Amino acid sequence: MPPLKDLLVESNIFSNREILSPHYMPKRLLFREAEIGNIEKAIAPALKGEKGRNLFLYGKTGTGKTSCVLYVAGEIRSIPNTSARISYVNCRIYNSRFRVLNKVINDHMPTYARRGYGTVDLYEKLTNWIEEDNKTLIIILDEVDIVKDLDDLIYTLTRINSDIRAGGVALIGVANKITFKEDLDPRSLSTLYESELVFSPYNANEVYAIIKDRAMACFKAGVIGDDILHYVAAGAAREGGDARFSLKILSKAGELAEDSGSTTIGMKEAEEALRISENEIIYDLISTLPEHQKMVLYSIVLLTLSGGTYKKLTDGVDTYLFSGEIYNRYKSISDSLHKEAKSERWYRKYLSELQLQGLIASYESGKGIRGHTKLVKLLIPQKKTKEVLEREIFGTAKQDVA
Repeated sequence: MPPLKDLLVESNIFSNREILSPHYMPKRLLFREAEIGNIEKAIAPALKGEKGRNLFLYGKTGTGKTSCVLYVAGEIRSIPNTSARISYVNCRIYNSRFRVLNKVINDHMPTYARRGYGTVDLYEKLTNWIEEDNKTLIIILDEVDIVKDLDDLIYTLTRINSDIRAGGVALIGVANKITFKEDLDPRSLSTLYESELVFSPYNANEVYAIIKDRAMACFKAGVIGDDILHYVAAGAAREGGDARFSLKILSKAGELAEDSGSTTIGMKEAEEALRISENEIIYDLISTLPEHQKMVLYSIVLLTLSGGTYKKLTDGVDTYLFSGEIYNRYKSISDSLHKEAKSERWYRKYLSELQLQGLIASYESGKGIRGHTKLVKLLIPQKKTKEVLEREIFGTAKQDVA
């Protein structure tokens, strides 16, 4: 570990490390002009004093959803004399109806939020505050699908427009899972008039352009070459076009070069940074999965590693598993943990969510297989995934894979 004084010396690699931070907002968002335009169109009626309309954004991690919403929020804040007010809520932190309401109140009436009122008091205070001078409140719910009592939250927020005589509320929900609404109660869905916008992953050329734009401002001249940027872009494209992942690789590569005393980032640092970042992203993805999704994924990992009752299918490169066998293993694991396994309907939903996260791929069986079933393939490193899941599920890694 270098002495503190050495850490304060000017970097030979970075000119502005903050530019690679996931929280950095660039002046322009490449390849997302259409999405920004659609968000602006959806929110424009609320800015003209009409009753709020809701917008939901979907897409995998690293496709620019949050950045686009915050970009538009910045535009709204720059409008002079607007009655619009904005609250950005990270639902990974504020993961219940009470916490969301308290966060919104704290954004605009901080002294009231500290008084320990309940949900009903917060709701009444918020509606009165909106009505008093005909405000438009835009609430951005980032990772809204994480909220524990999502039904209650959606119903409460969407009811505000029915309970107030002046002003309005518009919701912008950001979610990784396009299926999250399937879990909502009909009473919540009935109040949720909304538009939807799906963010597609970036391709390798788009990732390259994004990270080159950042690298020019982040690194000192001559630190990184085009060959390294193309390598990082290709690695991110394999992970599903995750621009955030590519920035993580760049940042780690720069740190490795700096630690070694180098003045340039070479292929050695890029390869090591990719390996480290892949491990980190697997952990990040798995650690946020619901408990039963973890158990389903663990079942897939075990069967991929060791086989099972039924014959595995292989084309010499990849291994495919029968959906029914995975479900049986999942039920066995649930029993061993003294937990009740979810129904096959929920299990199929878990498979869809795991596929959406890029952790597995699934295919409908074709000719040559008796009956109609789904074939499943693991897309992430087996042993590393097993290790992470066992820490998450059991608290420690197990020695066997049976």
